[in-house]
Amino acid sequence: MSGKHLFALRGAVRCENSADDIRKQVSGLYNFLLEKNHLEESDIVSITFSQTKDLDALNPAAALRQSGKAGNLALFAVQEAETVDSLPQIIRALVHCYLPEGSHPCHVYCNGAEVLRPDRGLS
Repeated sequence: MSGKHLFALRGAVRCENSADDIRKQVSGLYNFLLEKNHLEESDIVSITFSQTKDLDALNPAAALRQSGKAGNLALFAVQEAETVDSLPQIIRALVHCYLPEGSHPCHVYCNGAEVLRPDRGLS
């Protein structure tokens, strides 16, 4: 990993509570994170997902694997802590990865999750 530094990328996406939409949205979020950060899957250490209580149709880690991605990566999913006025139907991702030193990580919020971080949403 010469010349690379460990980073944590954040992302979030809003989903419908169906296996198909969770699979589609998680795969899209993953693709955006890789694209925006010029990231190779081989440089990813692990991905932790959280999902709001109302999304129970499919585990986001399983969704990513079912989409044919992240086959050899350490994936983990947890239920998001419930808070007053939290945004429903959200899956968040925390990607630990190596990027070239001096990189500026690009965090991705899409499909309605932009309201969580308006300064970081996709255009």
